Order: sequence, then C-alpha cells, then structure tokens
Amino acid sequence: MDIKRTTAGRGGKTVTLVTGFVGIGLPEKESLAKKMRNACGCGGTVKDGDIEIQGDQREKIAQILSAAGFRPVFAGG
Repeated sequence: MDIKRTTAGRGGKTVTLVTGFVGIGLPEKESLAKKMRNACGCGGTVKDGDIEIQGDQREKIAQILSAAGFRPVFAGG
C-alpha cells in the first residue's frame, strides 16, 4: 500500500493518494476514507479503487493505516 502526494490533473491542488489495496472491498475503503477525512478535517473520496484525501496529509494517513493493521509505504516525492 503506497501513500503519495500528487497534483496531477487537479489544477495545482495537492491531494494525498492511497493506492495498492489488496483484499479489501469498496465498503472497507469507504470506511477508511471516512476515518481519514475526520482525522484530517478535510474532504476526500474513493475514486478508481484508490482513496484521495485533500491536502498533504501523509503522516496522519500513515498513522490511521497502521492502526488499522496495514503496512503503509511512502512513495514518490
């Protein structure tokens, strides 16, 4: 599972993208996205099987994923 910060195709706005989920379905992703939105105090969505959270929230998201039993890896810049 990778956590990246990207601005591609978003008019210069930064989002944190969580990709590479294995073995969990859409309801679980929606639940994780909701936890991330609440913890970060920002918007986000599940899109094309990946979770997008507005802003650069990599540290908080990594803590949430670790607490949920995943092993997050920071990827990219």
